[in-house]
Amino acid sequence: MAIFDFMKKVLLIVTILTFSCNSSQKTVVKDAIPNESNTGPVTFASTITEDELKEHLYTYASDEFEGRDTGKPGQKKAVQYIKAEYESLGIPALKSNGDYFQKVALSISKVPIGKIIINGKSFLQGEDFLTFSKTDWQISDVVYVAYGIEEGDYSDYADLDVTNKMVLMKSGEPKNEDGSYVISGSDEKSIWSNMSESIGKRMELASEKGAAGVLYYDPDNFSRYKRYYEFMKKNNSGRMQLRAEANDNSLILLNDDFVNNLYPKLKESDTPIPFSTSIDFQIESADTIIDSENVAAILKGSEKPDEYLVISSHLDHIGVTADGQINNGADDDGSGTVAMLEIAEAFKNAADKGVGPKRSIVFLHVTGEEKGLLGSKYYTDYEPLVPLESTVANLNIDMIGRIDPKRSGNRNYIYLIGSDKLSTELHELSELVNTKYTGLELDYTYNDENDPNRFYYRSDHYNFAKNNIPIIFYFNGTHEDYHRPGDTPDKINYDLLKNRSQLIFHTAWEVANREDRLLVDKASK
Repeated sequence: MAIFDFMKKVLLIVTILTFSCNSSQKTVVKDAIPNESNTGPVTFASTITEDELKEHLYTYASDEFEGRDTGKPGQKKAVQYIKAEYESLGIPALKSNGDYFQKVALSISKVPIGKIIINGKSFLQGEDFLTFSKTDWQISDVVYVAYGIEEGDYSDYADLDVTNKMVLMKSGEPKNEDGSYVISGSDEKSIWSNMSESIGKRMELASEKGAAGVLYYDPDNFSRYKRYYEFMKKNNSGRMQLRAEANDNSLILLNDDFVNNLYPKLKESDTPIPFSTSIDFQIESADTIIDSENVAAILKGSEKPDEYLVISSHLDHIGVTADGQINNGADDDGSGTVAMLEIAEAFKNAADKGVGPKRSIVFLHVTGEEKGLLGSKYYTDYEPLVPLESTVANLNIDMIGRIDPKRSGNRNYIYLIGSDKLSTELHELSELVNTKYTGLELDYTYNDENDPNRFYYRSDHYNFAKNNIPIIFYFNGTHEDYHRPGDTPDKINYDLLKNRSQLIFHTAWEVANREDRLLVDKASK
């Protein structure tokens, strides 16, 4: 599971509604391949064994792989291991040139250095303003957009062109003459007054409007931002990001002196207006370049080769602690990785018997999940190796080898998240497959839209879901060894890992072999 940054660029935490499960229907698997013979799914699912899962995991989550930290030597060993397994199975690379690796260019954003000059007066990074990305250009056009809000009938951007310009805005939200809030229409503040969420919304809106960057004044929280800046500077630490996004629009947080020199009317005025001034940004990057890769293989469909089911898991983990202890990541996500290898082998056995899947199955092992879902984001947002519009579903596996100590009841369970988010048919199919083949307890605790953990958008399936691709996220919950050196192969429940892997195989089998692709009857939010 990924570690989340406090900020977007600095402190963006996305919130999204999750959902509750629907009831089952028995019609959705009517055209699946039967299992009454030795060429049915039960036969091939039985090739997923505890012994083979254990053999894979004791290697993949061994000290030799050094915790598989993104871009580090241990992660390079991991991708070579995965590649070698697909080669030995005879499952080809997804890329037509035979390369199993999809290069994912990353960088670690360090605290930049420099200054901003306004009409000849210098303001220093870390004192007068704070930013976490380089900006090295000159501008003369700034647009003051008051609160930088657009919602319902209210817009601070009305009749303004901010394309390729810096926008200046302040925290808070507009009020009516009687003191009530314009957005909520009541005495209650809206999300635009929430520090951690509103800054991300403002950044996203400014980007959609074409702005080059945001100059943001929040006097109540500038000291809090500065503490975070000082922490990053002291620890020489930074956020890993896709290199393709490293030059996204800038966020620059301003103190009083900066604002008084740039636009003294800001504190009193709520009237958006463009103005001209000379600003010279001299902020240099100190980023570190990282190279990593996804691993992608494919079994071509026999009847519908241009429709794709993507099965995914993340191949990375968090590496070595400061005192030299290895975080082996046996459950997170060694369990998902080896499950995928066994599922792939089962499908290849079926194909060799002449009952390969009707649709193509993509086996996608993604990097950078622990750094913010970066490998899957690169795949969906920048370089889909198969068309997203032809991708019928994503089954994502992230931690399926342990038991959640907070949970009571049947140990033979799995948490399902997102199965009903976009496709009622997928949810119903999943329920029926489990009843027909595996009999696990399907637990929807973390599918609750009020779940404070928000697991729905904390693993790689989210990057598919946001593109209206139906997903299921398979998850055993966290435990005392989550992101700790104690997450080792000896603590895995291999009988449960086998049962859960077989459930995913059966679900994939039904999705890949049904006559019609899954109906998307709900829109992503």
